[in-house]
Amino acid sequence: MKVTQVAVCPSEASNQAGRPALTPELLAASGARYSRNNEGLAAILARIDPHDLEKSVDSIFKMVDYGHQSIADMVPVAMFIDGISIWLAYYLWTLCPLAGGQESSTRYLKMSVEGLIPPERLGIPPSQTGEWTGLMERCFQSYQTALAAWEKLSLEQPAVMGIPRWLIEDVSSAAQKKVARMRRNFAFDRARYFLPVACATNVMMLMSARGWVQLCQYLLSHALPEARQLGGLVRDELALSAPRLLKHARAAEPHQRALEAEFDALVQSARSQPLLESSLQKHPDQPAAPFLSVMLPPNVSGRQFATDLACHPNRYAPVGSGLQRTSVRFGWSAVGFAEIRDLNRHRTGTKHCPQAPVGFYHALDQLDPEDAPGMWSRLRGEGAVGLETTLRASRLLQAAQPTYIYWSLLGAQYPFEHLTTADKFLYEAELRTGLGAHFRYARHLRDTLGLWYEKFPETRGLVLEGSAEPE
Repeated sequence: MKVTQVAVCPSEASNQAGRPALTPELLAASGARYSRNNEGLAAILARIDPHDLEKSVDSIFKMVDYGHQSIADMVPVAMFIDGISIWLAYYLWTLCPLAGGQESSTRYLKMSVEGLIPPERLGIPPSQTGEWTGLMERCFQSYQTALAAWEKLSLEQPAVMGIPRWLIEDVSSAAQKKVARMRRNFAFDRARYFLPVACATNVMMLMSARGWVQLCQYLLSHALPEARQLGGLVRDELALSAPRLLKHARAAEPHQRALEAEFDALVQSARSQPLLESSLQKHPDQPAAPFLSVMLPPNVSGRQFATDLACHPNRYAPVGSGLQRTSVRFGWSAVGFAEIRDLNRHRTGTKHCPQAPVGFYHALDQLDPEDAPGMWSRLRGEGAVGLETTLRASRLLQAAQPTYIYWSLLGAQYPFEHLTTADKFLYEAELRTGLGAHFRYARHLRDTLGLWYEKFPETRGLVLEGSAEPE
């Protein structure tokens, strides 16, 4: 695991134009100074000692402290985080939904068992490391088997990929490279459910020092050693950009109690499902039943929503105030963790995902057993390892072991819900059914849009629902 803080330097054009360049805390201090006078930027910059930038921070504004969080919001910090688990990367985004950034994608990259994080780093008890390692290696074998099977199918039956026939038949080098990329993505999309969440990934995040401090408080207060290790590394790097905030980047008793209470509730929820094991043995893949509830403001109706969408030629275009003022709660009873990672990245509102497993999904529904009976049987058999990991994780959760999560795969299913406003819900539906959308969350959002159309049929045809064609 490695964390690297990356500073932003002025561009050549900025230097040539004579624009000022400030350290992150000096930038915040200069902005904060605006709240105390109206002398303008030039007068503020005149206070800066070019030979002692750190001292200049306090000479401009002495209140760069966590007691004034809006000031800490003006301290931009970028960090690149290498070698954390896929689960921990997901957890970062649950804590920092407003951060900018990216993560290594399982939809575009081939993963291998060499990327599995050692069990001792994850906190797996020594008595379980042999079993855990063996099971994870079997999961990677299933991943390789599934990947090879889907790649073979895409060559034998190219129509299943949804790629236009004219593009497949185009013999030009550019076209064939594009088809090869789309074929890889097709296979990755369907094989990735066998990947362990203990696989290593990389994340880049850009947010204010306030966000990094709050992240440190949660990570350093967490029960999992991987989270605490990351919290310490982030704190060390934060010292390079925002040293005045370090006294707040520490474990906090309220955060510890809140995390413990949340985990206790999850354990009790898992223990209250005594029939889960027998249910999963019969039906490992649980149906993703959608739900949608809408709270309308006064004097707003479906007719108003149709008017709100009149100037909406693309998903980034404006919508009217009726949709912006309408509260929406939507989600599904069982979503694969692979899709939850993406759905969780939407910035607005509040997401809720109690990670007590309810099933295991591995794209078997994307295959017609009559068209490819041998492949269907083979993949159905590989699903046994997914079921085993799901049940093992569930039992460890019932035993109140926090490391239970590292026994899971990307195919593990959990309930998921999102509370936001109607305009943001429709944006998500348009994005997640549009060009290049993953087949599974395109299905989820289409199902939820169906519930929306039942309530507001006037909007059908005005919501820019896509067909998730390959990109």
